[in-house]
This record gives sequence, C-alpha cells and structure tokens, in this order.
Amino acid sequence: EVKSIEKLSSGSFRVQAASGDFEAQAVILAAGASFRMLGVPGERELTGKGVSYCATCDGAFFKGKNVIVVGGGDSALQEGLFLTRFATKVTVVHRRDKLRASPILQQRAKEHPKMSFIWDTAVEKIEGQGKVQTVSLKNLKTNEVSSLAIDGVFIFVGHDPNTSFLKGFVEMDEKGYVKSDGSVKTSVAGVFAAGEIRAGATKQLVAACGEGCEAALAAQEH
Repeated sequence: EVKSIEKLSSGSFRVQAASGDFEAQAVILAAGASFRMLGVPGERELTGKGVSYCATCDGAFFKGKNVIVVGGGDSALQEGLFLTRFATKVTVVHRRDKLRASPILQQRAKEHPKMSFIWDTAVEKIEGQGKVQTVSLKNLKTNEVSSLAIDGVFIFVGHDPNTSFLKGFVEMDEKGYVKSDGSVKTSVAGVFAAGEIRAGATKQLVAACGEGCEAALAAQEH
C-alpha cells in the first residue's frame, strides 16, 4: 500500500509504502477506482453473498432469482438489462422519480418485461442469514419503510477514485480523479496516470490496458 509520493530535489521521486520506501525516476499512477458503497447495515457483511457491484461477474449465480438494482444511471440500467438474461425479475430502486441514464437505455429498460421500478426510494438495510434474503426500503417522500424479499442486491451508485494518498501531490478534479493533459501526463513531470484513476477515463478494461501501455512508453521516454 502506497502512503504518499514526494518529488525530491534531485528530480526523482520517493514513494512511501507500507513495506518501505522506493525511489524512482518516473511514477505511473494506476490505482483505479472503487465501487461506491451504500454504507448501509448488512452491505459489507453480505458482499459476495448476494450483494454485488458487477452484474457481468456475478449475474449467472442468480438464474431464476429475483434481484434489485440500486441506481439510476447508465451503469445501473446496462447492468440491469444484462441481469435479465438470468434473473426472473429485476427491480430498479432509485432515490429520485426520474432516471439519469441515456434515453435509449431508459426506453429499453422500461419496455423490458422482466424489469420494474421503485421510485423515490433508498435501501436502508440488507438482511439475511449467510445470504441476502430481504432489504428494507424507505420512501424518501413519505418516510414509509417496507421490507422486500429478494435474492440479490446489485449496487451501481458510482465510483470513488483511489487517490487519497495523492492529495497535494498532483492536480485532481473536484471528484478526486487525477487530471491529465488528455493523455497520460499529469501536472507533475515524470508522473503519469492510466486507467480509472484518471479524470475522463472511459472506465473500460481495454482502455485502461491501452493507457497503461501508453504510460509505460511515456515513462521510458521521460
């Protein structure tokens, strides 16, 4: 685990890590971003036991099951539509009364016979003995709390960049993503950013791999 990075007077960098310090002439930042959690009781305990942040990873485990998707953006609907290949029913739970997703995704989701929506609602608690069994839902307009029997909870409420160790070292945007010059160069000469840690990244594995290659070549040139 990297704790911090500093530029030395010699022009090289000191990387302070849990296992000791490293010195380098160039640094590639590729720490990525983590799925944002809801922060509700039961979520962490039941992750991998019915709570998931990746439909393409875990969807096949829910064949013939009922699941909910939490979120209202493109990712939530894309993953929700993917889940219809396996699940019997996919219910989208969204905090607002309208979606943020693109119109074509909204149309596909609303027209899909396996998909339904619960509006103005947040997940309050996820419960189950060894696996997800129920969720507590709170209507944010009426404050009414209800319980829903469910087999899986797929959460798509955004990402948080893994950049806490970079504060004050490189320029970052208001969300904490590392700013770059449109490619992989950061505000600090000799420091490059690749993948989801970078502001404006496409958040696709193939793009992250390509940027990693570009960063390696840029570091070599530097």
